[in-house]
Amino acid sequence: MGTVFVITLFGAKIGRTLELVNWFLVGFILITLFIVCLLVVPFSKWVEGLGGIFTPALPPPGTDATLIGAMAGFAAMASGLNWWFMNYYRDKGYGMGHRVGYIAALVGGRQEPVAPVGKIFPEDEKNARLWRRWWRFLALEMWVVFAPGAFLGMFLPTILVSHLASLPGVEKPTAATMPTYAADILGRFYNPIFSVWALVVGFFILYSTQLGVFELLVRNVVDALNGVSPGFRRLIHEDPRRFYYPYMLVLAIVISVLLHLALPTGLILISANMSNLGALIYPFLLMYLNSKLPRPARMAWWSYVVLILNFLFFGFFFINFAVQQLTGTALVRF
Repeated sequence: MGTVFVITLFGAKIGRTLELVNWFLVGFILITLFIVCLLVVPFSKWVEGLGGIFTPALPPPGTDATLIGAMAGFAAMASGLNWWFMNYYRDKGYGMGHRVGYIAALVGGRQEPVAPVGKIFPEDEKNARLWRRWWRFLALEMWVVFAPGAFLGMFLPTILVSHLASLPGVEKPTAATMPTYAADILGRFYNPIFSVWALVVGFFILYSTQLGVFELLVRNVVDALNGVSPGFRRLIHEDPRRFYYPYMLVLAIVISVLLHLALPTGLILISANMSNLGALIYPFLLMYLNSKLPRPARMAWWSYVVLILNFLFFGFFFINFAVQQLTGTALVRF
């Protein structure tokens, strides 16, 4: 968390600095993971993994809705929290974002006032055409960059660990051994360099998540206060960095304490299921905000259906998590 704080200090825009760091982290993870899987995982496991994605089946025996809810909640914050990332589109200047402002880094950045509310373009044919162009750009980024990357990010570790767990005499992973499971088995059956690699990649996976979530927690609190409180804007003299960096330090201290309260896998179960809480709130806020947009930028009718399904699907997993915390028993077990 200290290094995240240091990273955010430098660059013209904090969002751009984070983007460059993530290009390295994600690139290293995906490229080296793909190479190791090619070297280690037999072809039959690749076929089995692909088949498992498209073959309907119940979860493995012993799985409960809390575990599935954690997987769902961590799936790119699809539960309704993915609106957080719009803040980065703003900082990059996408669409009307270039008229709103951005959060500059402390070293190398020049902070200008960040508008407390967004800007809406006039409804005419020219702007409608420009909006459709931006929308196509975002669709390409989602379906050509993000979706294949997310697929590989889930598929490759799955087939690797599945193969390692099937080796002769290998114990099954547990909640306590999972963080270093791949490294331990790779070191036992293959070259020790693979064990070191697995620990580095495991760290990068967790670190890239920490980098994004930690910074987003700070960024969105700053934006929320900046948007709703004129007194806050006067207090910081229209410079969000006056609150951004002190708040990040306070949050780092709080998280540093919480990290020691449970096993890593237990903390992941809690935090991932908590993200499902967003599905009970934000789909309806998005519907409301969408109604305020110019007509060319409003969602199609089927987007409302998807948001309602989001509410039902992810909302169930949060309710299950709450029940499990209160009673000790998940609503559904397999």
